[in-house]
Amino acid sequence: MDRIDKKENSEIVTTNGVESATQTFGILPPMPHPVRHPLQAIGWLVMLAAGLVSLVVILAVLAAIPVANFLVIGCMLEAEGRVARTGRLRESVPLIGALPRLGGVALGIWLWLVVVRLIAGAAADAMLVDPLGGAAIGWQRAKVIVTAVVGCHILLALAAGGKFSAFFRPLRNARLFLKGISSGGFWKKSSLALDDVLQAVQPGKLMKTGFLGCLGAAMWLILPTVLFAAMRDTQHPAAVLLTLVGAVMLMGVLAWVPFLQARFAAEERFSAFRELSVVRELFRKAPLIMLVALVVLYGLSLPLYLFKVLVPPRDALWYITPVFVMTIYPARIIVGWTTGYAMRCEKRQWLVIRIVAAVAIVPLMGLYLFFLFFMPAIGALGRRVLFEHHALLLPTPF
Repeated sequence: MDRIDKKENSEIVTTNGVESATQTFGILPPMPHPVRHPLQAIGWLVMLAAGLVSLVVILAVLAAIPVANFLVIGCMLEAEGRVARTGRLRESVPLIGALPRLGGVALGIWLWLVVVRLIAGAAADAMLVDPLGGAAIGWQRAKVIVTAVVGCHILLALAAGGKFSAFFRPLRNARLFLKGISSGGFWKKSSLALDDVLQAVQPGKLMKTGFLGCLGAAMWLILPTVLFAAMRDTQHPAAVLLTLVGAVMLMGVLAWVPFLQARFAAEERFSAFRELSVVRELFRKAPLIMLVALVVLYGLSLPLYLFKVLVPPRDALWYITPVFVMTIYPARIIVGWTTGYAMRCEKRQWLVIRIVAAVAIVPLMGLYLFFLFFMPAIGALGRRVLFEHHALLLPTPF
């Protein structure tokens, strides 16, 4: 089975003064010894943390863009499937080997953008004091020059390998760039490096996984949700009955769809969405752990409905989607690990434990649906909020 984390060993190659870095995206570089090399160990931790933050920011930005948000759900499902297959939580972070480099790039760019912002702030202040004065004109020119220079420097640092140190060695970066241009191999090496990144990320596969994962879940959710949203007036008994029927159906669907989705991600088969009997057998083997996974998944997703009370401007979604990513992502990883654990169990749990877990699911799902039932009354989008199911579908508020 193809795996995203299979890449060639990392290597640093310098040819004709042009440095290109091809590192193992699926393997985290070892941490330097904290006693022998304390500063390097601290730097490694800082870069890893910055890489994780950068990854969350990237996913949050994509989640706010229509169609591109399928990449986000695809990334989550890919990580969920890898954890289910291997049972290792470290598989939950995509491209974990690239995070230190990504963190270095993010920190380097951010530090240089601080310089640009300081100059731009001074230019804006000078324009407020005396728009036609010499100081204002001078600061405006300085802003243009600094912006252009910093932009070129960032591009050259990325072309030189993107290490954190490259953002503070402008002369070396320029020299490597000129040597690469003169040798004629710079653009070819850059194209190969871009191909390596695209092969590691596999955006097409992530998009397909996200779309099929949402489609499979939606096939189970659409009919019960339509029935659940049928009641508009309590004076119509038929509508009340349909809502109750939809609620009962949703209680079952919401209990097994997360694990159907996890099996789809693990085995990369769309037909896994039809194998309800397999999920029921998994529940017989690990009922309590699967119950806990459901509590975590829907417990973390329920507060996110509060963000649907008001419709924010489109540009304000960038501030909301990180919350959705940081809550739904860990919940999906827990569901994936639970599914993998149940798949590796050979014996069923005692009947008493299975009955207790099955009975406990009923009030938990009922409580979730109770809160969900009142969301159209306070949500900005009315009954549409019932169809979004961001715990299983797209991780975006609107």
